[in-house]
Order: sequence, then C-alpha cells, then structure tokens
Amino acid sequence: MLTPERHQLILQLIREKNIVKIQELVEITHTSESTIRRDLTLLEEEGFLKRVHGGASKLQGKLSEPSMSEKTSKNRHEKQAIASFSAQFVEEGDSIYLDAGSSVTEMIPYLAHKNIVVVTNGLMHLEPLIKLGISTYLIGGYIKEKTNALVGRGALLSLNNYRFDKCFMGVNGIHPNSGYTTPDQEEAMVKYAAMKLSREAYVLADSSKFSEVYFSKIADLHEATIITNHLNEEVSKMYASKTRIKVVKV
Repeated sequence: MLTPERHQLILQLIREKNIVKIQELVEITHTSESTIRRDLTLLEEEGFLKRVHGGASKLQGKLSEPSMSEKTSKNRHEKQAIASFSAQFVEEGDSIYLDAGSSVTEMIPYLAHKNIVVVTNGLMHLEPLIKLGISTYLIGGYIKEKTNALVGRGALLSLNNYRFDKCFMGVNGIHPNSGYTTPDQEEAMVKYAAMKLSREAYVLADSSKFSEVYFSKIADLHEATIITNHLNEEVSKMYASKTRIKVVKV
C-alpha cells in the first residue's frame, strides 16, 4: 500500500471510529508498527489527528467550545496538580494576570497569604479572590456568557492600563506549528494582549490540549512556558525545541 493511500485509510478510520489503536492499523494496512508510528506523527504535525496512548484520535472541531462548568469538571485532578505547581512561580509583591481559564481558577486557593495584586477578565475568579483578601482588579469589556470571560474592545483598552510580572493563561489547543489556539477570536486577542503586557507568560494546560488546533491563534509556542501534567516521549520531543515545558507529576 502506497503512503498516501495508507494515510487516507488511517484518516477514514479515525473519522468513523474517533479513536484507533496502532495494532489495529498495523493489521489493516499490513505494515510495520514503526511505519504506522511515523505515519501518525506526520499526520499529527500536519494537523489531521491527535496522538493518544497506543493510537490516535479525532481532533475537536475548530469552533467547538465547552461551557465553563463542562471545562471545570473535566480532568480536574490534573488541573489541580498543574495549578498547585503554577502558584509556586508567584512571588511576594508580584502583579499578576489571571486569565478566565478553568485550570487558572484552580490556582486561586494556592495564592492565599501572598502579598500580590491580581488583574483578571474571569468573573468566576472574583469570589474566591475576594474571600482570600487578595487585591483584585477586574478589567472592562463584554461578558461572554459561555466562558464568563470579559472580552472585546473594552477589555483590550482596559488591559492596556496595566503591566504584569506574570500572567497565567488557559488555552484550548497547543500545536507545534499552529501554536496556542482558542475557538473565539475576541478571547484570543485578550489573551495575546495580556501575554504581551507580562514579563513572564505561563500556559496551564492538561495533556488533552496537545495537538488540538482551534479557530483563532493566540500566540506562538515560544511566547509562553507550558505547565502540564504528562507528555509521552514522542510528544515531548515534538515540543521540546519549540518552547519551555514544565511537567507536573500527578
């Protein structure tokens, strides 16, 4: 079977089944495991599929976006571990930006007793920040109901009044060629603006975000340090030359 034919067959199976195993592809294509692994790596780099343990899966739709409640409940144990680790980078006297992301929300309890100032566009962050007595500023803008984030022209104008030591960001997709992405262009613009206004930028993302590509680009990989919970060796190699990655043991 020629390589283009094999690639078409792999993609067809993924469209039909959502997830396929490497051994299944070996048997169907009558090729070696090493060949299939190379095929999957190439197709992932080209943005056609996502590698998972022992196989590959279908990508999410570029415009699909879960609600904040759905995001909060997904991979929560991993997000809490990432959040706890991320909070270690916040130092006394820092001014920080907290993006309206579910992983970022999990950071807030770990910021207790720190003498810091927080600026955020996340409505869900306000109550826990206030309860902890943390000095907090909310930017202006339009309230996006699905994510409880403030976005739009007002958010960008408001943001430009601040400068940050660090920002902590959530994203929907991380890809070696497409960078950090999210479904909504207005959220992407706010995220990018906050990164540019920060001395250091951190992206908090569990391993499910890797190799996903969404509609709106936020920034290139090198523009932030990634904090995540797990990367297999192949995926780690793919990203290691592009940016800094800190892996948390869960």
